[in-house]
Amino acid sequence: MQINRRNFLKQSLFAGVGAMSAGSLISACSSITRQDLQSSSSAGPPLLGLEKKHLSILHYASLAPSGHNTQPWGVRIVSPQEWIIAADSSRQLPAVDPHNRELLLSLGTFTENLVLAASHFGFKAEVEVIARSPFEQDIVKIRLHRSTPDEYPLQKLSMRRTVKHGYLNKEINAQDVRALAEPFADQLFYFPRGSEHADCIMQGAMENFKKQTYRQEAQAELVRWLRLSNADAEKHRDGLTVSGMEIQGIKGWYVRSFTKPADFLKPAFLKQSIDLTAKLAREGAGWLVITSQGDSVADLIETGRRFERMALMARERMLALHPMTQSLEEKSGIRQIAAEHDADIHPQFILRVGYLDRYPDPVTLRRPVSWFVAS
Repeated sequence: MQINRRNFLKQSLFAGVGAMSAGSLISACSSITRQDLQSSSSAGPPLLGLEKKHLSILHYASLAPSGHNTQPWGVRIVSPQEWIIAADSSRQLPAVDPHNRELLLSLGTFTENLVLAASHFGFKAEVEVIARSPFEQDIVKIRLHRSTPDEYPLQKLSMRRTVKHGYLNKEINAQDVRALAEPFADQLFYFPRGSEHADCIMQGAMENFKKQTYRQEAQAELVRWLRLSNADAEKHRDGLTVSGMEIQGIKGWYVRSFTKPADFLKPAFLKQSIDLTAKLAREGAGWLVITSQGDSVADLIETGRRFERMALMARERMLALHPMTQSLEEKSGIRQIAAEHDADIHPQFILRVGYLDRYPDPVTLRRPVSWFVAS
């Protein structure tokens, strides 16, 4: 019997609703999350003469955030005590990050996770930034020294996540602002919702998101990192999955089942994305802006490390962080920031921030250690 797509979808949705009490179609066909692949993404078998502790350190380092979840890091093992953190050129985002600024920030977050995990497993990690140009491959040298294990809770690394939805519209209290600012000296600025500066940042974020959405090369780059089907997600273990984009329920099932990455380039999808971003930009406690001392490779690695320290403490305070960096990626946003600020101001992160009633577990996928480590 012939059945067209519309009727099939209609019948499937009714079948799913009818089966809720016995484990619904939606649950049975849910998106793959990090927990589903945990055993194959963690320490794994011995590799290149490394101890299991070393492999665990690298696994926890890889839980760091990155743009489009590209995971742009590689690790070259010089010896069990000396590692090189490298930039993976195949994972660059030239359309939105032509100068590798965000890539280096991501390598900074990876470095910070590595240092924290190493301390837990009884190593002091000595960090040396060896790159001078943002386009060099070898960026950071790590030397491991045996030390007394500390009690840093690894759960902080495994439970950190970016959250976009569900922000409460109340300001951050002074105690939490001070905690967030602690890693930054005088380089973190909080602008509460409703303030003139917060409104200016919000408008800039929306305008530049819209421009980027209609910039063909930027959208083509985004589409390259979409992992909509479970098979594609499991194959790559990176990029933007349906769960990672917080597309839930029946809508999530439909996207996984019937949507192709190229569909995200269609006008209806683009408009929907712009409308959703405008809605999200109006929610939350306001905005955080993080600056750096300069724009050198060392400055960006250090700023990434400091950002990760802040991100790791956010969950315990029920605070969510959502990078909205288009104003730092689009030429119009860069020009506006340059016109309104002194030349010695170097903004590196623009973040929407807000309290949550409930903090969801992490879902974005990570590649196994053996996929990004080489001798």
